[in-house]
Amino acid sequence: METKKSKEKNLDSLRMPLALTGLLFTGGLILASFSYVTPIEEELKSNSTTSAEVMHYIEEEQPETPEQEQQQEEEYMAPPQPDIDSIDNTVLPPVPNPPIVPPRPPVGPPTPPAPPVEIIDFPDVEAQFPGGPAAMTSFILNNIEYPETSIDMDEQGKVFLSFVVEADGKISKVKVERGVSEDLDREAKRILRSMPNWEAGEVGGKKVPTRCRLPIVFTLN
Repeated sequence: METKKSKEKNLDSLRMPLALTGLLFTGGLILASFSYVTPIEEELKSNSTTSAEVMHYIEEEQPETPEQEQQQEEEYMAPPQPDIDSIDNTVLPPVPNPPIVPPRPPVGPPTPPAPPVEIIDFPDVEAQFPGGPAAMTSFILNNIEYPETSIDMDEQGKVFLSFVVEADGKISKVKVERGVSEDLDREAKRILRSMPNWEAGEVGGKKVPTRCRLPIVFTLN
């Protein structure tokens, strides 16, 4: 009888620890069930952003099909189409045809230059001032302008001139053959060029250009 009571006492002493152990084990299982995440879910969560980026990259890098490439090439090569609504319906006037230019007549050989007119030194009739030598002397005395520099330097003398009386009586080709000074020579040529038309010389009854010579005297009184 004593032995039975000792076993019951031992069992009673072990009942409380066993109950606490069971409670702890049950609580741990419950807590683990709430916090447990399967490896697949964890991998999906960690790779959600990466997979989205990969899918976006794959969509961007996807090669174009031959139909898409041909369509893009046609769009690039096709000229821009005009806006039909913006086209003016005004009818433009017809463009006139350019006038017909008649062909030019054939050009013949160039006309040879006229031969130089011969100047006669000894004509049948000498050229002369209108009214004769006396009228010419009067014209010179009335039109002479003695240069001031020549007066100051006391320049005097004869200026010998040669010139041509043309067939119409005009004087040309005036030249000083023997002069006195630059100022007196210039004045002598001026007087000769200011003379009226002469009476032209003649050869065989025809007026011709003749060469004449004339001295103009400069004196200080």
